[in-house]
Amino acid sequence: MARRFDENKLVIASHNAGKVREIGDLMAPFGVEVVSAGELDLPEPEETGETFVANALLKAHAAAEGAKLPALADDSGLAVTALDGAPGIYSARWAGPEKDFNVAMEKVEELLRGAEDRSARFVCALALAWPDGHAEVFEGTVEGEITWPPTGEKGFGYDPIFTADGETITFGEMEPERKHALSHRADAFRKLVAACFDSET
Repeated sequence: MARRFDENKLVIASHNAGKVREIGDLMAPFGVEVVSAGELDLPEPEETGETFVANALLKAHAAAEGAKLPALADDSGLAVTALDGAPGIYSARWAGPEKDFNVAMEKVEELLRGAEDRSARFVCALALAWPDGHAEVFEGTVEGEITWPPTGEKGFGYDPIFTADGETITFGEMEPERKHALSHRADAFRKLVAACFDSET
């Protein structure tokens, strides 16, 4: 049985403004005050894990201990089938120290050139940690394919080159409400809500 979340304040263990905004939107219906690790000047821990789950737990525990509050961390990335799952846990690192995702998207396209299989998935691991060391983890995915050139400016990261199965536009072109309904983060979040929040909420 997962631990229920009954606090009224939550740290989003991220310095990524797009990610913080997206998670904040997902938390809005639960009346939870959200503050980011960046706003609290918490250091970004080194992501030494070898899986999305390991890195999410690492970030959640670091933020929960640093802020003395429950913390929610997301580790997510793009896994391209023809690239053996790359960039995977290194998705953000492919964007370099300047976090330039245009560079990262061009790298994906360059490596895929000539490949018949352009299928890919976004993967998300959400870790909810408490200051006492307890944590719950939930994973979500969304299947799709890599499209080129990058299209749309509504999302962040690799969104402009990812078209989800059954859709005709990229995540970069999609309105936030639509993306929230079908993204990997939304998939993981639904599982977290079902396990850790009261169903009446």
